[in-house]
Amino acid sequence: MATVDGPLVATAADAETVTELVVAAFYDDPTWSWAFPDARQRRAQHRRFWRLFVDGAMRFPWVWLSPRQTSASIWIPPGETEMTPELEDEAERLLGELLGDDAGRVLQALELFEEAHPRDEPHFYLSLLATDPQHSGHGYGLALLAANLAAIDESGAPSYLEASNPANVPLYERYGFRVRKSFDLPGDGPRVHTMWRDPIG
Repeated sequence: MATVDGPLVATAADAETVTELVVAAFYDDPTWSWAFPDARQRRAQHRRFWRLFVDGAMRFPWVWLSPRQTSASIWIPPGETEMTPELEDEAERLLGELLGDDAGRVLQALELFEEAHPRDEPHFYLSLLATDPQHSGHGYGLALLAANLAAIDESGAPSYLEASNPANVPLYERYGFRVRKSFDLPGDGPRVHTMWRDPIG
């Protein structure tokens, strides 16, 4: 790992650590528990699913860990994609394997995420921000976010994210994000809020 002003920029050797943080943090998330409703299998399913996102993001030096590895952030830089075409194909295949006929609604949900994502202005995209639930409430994730945004502000680029848990919207608003739009997931699924932040300074 390389040090960047306190937080650590993760390398491929940290992929498992980052994945486990995401798995723990999103186990009870309204959107991602809806996508994987079987609580008995969800952790194992999430481990395989989120690893694809981690591997895709590791192409860039924008996967960060907090100093004690209690939190991780996964950013995609301007003009780039979360996954390679090969990983996208693998994600679709994996959802079919894990969810069977139920994969269709999750693929539809992912299409809604894609449709809501703005493409008219280059920006940093916060794919995932995760804190180990055993260490939640201490501000580790928000401190990591603040460090990320300070670096992004230096580049002069805006930022974008999707709040898969509405409870996190006020937290992101404290850091300059504003709700851009909202959409509901299929079959009376949860509401997702998209948020945008212009650079500061």
